[in-house]
Amino acid sequence: MNKVNIGLWYDFRNPPQWQQPYEAFYAERLAQISRAETMGFRSCWLTEHHFCDDGYTPSPLLLASAIASRTEQMRLGTNLMLLPLHDPVRVAEDAATLSLVSGGRFDLGVGIGYRQLEFDYFQRKLSHRPSLVEEGIEILRRSWSGEAVNFSGKRFEVGDLRVTPVPQTRPKIYLGGMVEPAIQRAARVADGFLCTGGIGIDMYNAALEQQGKSVQDGDVILGCWAIIAEDPEAEAAKIGEHILYQANEYIKWGAFGPPGSVPLYENAAAAIENGLYELWDADMAVTEINKLLANYPNIRDIHFWAQFPGESVASGDARLRYIADKVLPRLG
Repeated sequence: MNKVNIGLWYDFRNPPQWQQPYEAFYAERLAQISRAETMGFRSCWLTEHHFCDDGYTPSPLLLASAIASRTEQMRLGTNLMLLPLHDPVRVAEDAATLSLVSGGRFDLGVGIGYRQLEFDYFQRKLSHRPSLVEEGIEILRRSWSGEAVNFSGKRFEVGDLRVTPVPQTRPKIYLGGMVEPAIQRAARVADGFLCTGGIGIDMYNAALEQQGKSVQDGDVILGCWAIIAEDPEAEAAKIGEHILYQANEYIKWGAFGPPGSVPLYENAAAAIENGLYELWDADMAVTEINKLLANYPNIRDIHFWAQFPGESVASGDARLRYIADKVLPRLG
C-alpha cells in the first residue's frame, strides 16, 4: 500500500456570530497545529479567499511560514491558492522562500477560483481563468529552474529575468477542480490533483493514462469532508450550526454552481445528507481510508477539516485526539 500522509485542513474562518479576537484566534490554531504534529498528523493544508466577513484567510503562504516555524516534519501545502488572482513571479518567490525556510516541506496547490468579487478587485476576468492558471504554472516552473524565465503568453510577459532564491527542493504544483475540463488540465499541466470530497479521482487517473502517463505520475491530494468521532451522528448534531454555515457559505459564493442556482440547505441534517460530508466512527474511517488507498494507489495525502467555522479549538481537538488514538495507528 502506498505511503500516505493524514493531515489537517484550515480556512481560518472566524464568523461574526462566534467571533474571537483575531490574535487569540490565530494563536490557538497555531498551537493546535503544533500539538497535532506530536499526535501523528503529517500534513497541514491552507486555503485562500478574499474580502470575507468571517476572515477566511487571504494569506496562506504567510500562515504556512508561521506553521513551518512551529513544526519539524509536517508537510505544508495550499489547498488551494487562487493563482489567477496573483502575479505568478511573486508567488514563485514566496513559495521558493517558504520551501527553503521549511526545509523543503512545502507544496503549492492552486485553483482557478470562482468568486466574481475577487476577480473584479484584482482586475482579472473570470473568462481568462484557464489561460491565467496554465501560464501561471509554467512561469512558476521556469522561475524555480535557476534559469531566466523568458515567457511570452496571452496573459503574462516575463523577460530575461532570473528569479532568486532558487528552492533547493522545488515545491510540487497541484491543481484543483471538480469538473472535467479542470480535472483534465490537472493531469496535463500539474504534478497532481487536489481532489475535493473524492470527486473526480477516476476521471483524473483516466486522463493521466490518456496522455500516456502512468497513474503514479500524478499525485492525488484528497481534502476529505468526513466527520470522525466515536458517535459521529451525535457529533454532527452538536456542531450542526457550524457545518450548516460552512456548506451554505460555499453555495452562496458559487462553489457548486453559479450563485443563486443552487439552493441553500435548510438545516445541518440536509447539508450532511446531500453535501460532501460523511459520518465515520474509527472502524468506518479505517475501512474507508484503506479502501481509498487500495483503489487509488496515487493518493499521497488525505486531510480533514480541523474544525468547522466558528467551532472552538477545544471541540476540534476532541476529534483530533480520537483520530490520533483510534485511527492513525491502524493505518500502518
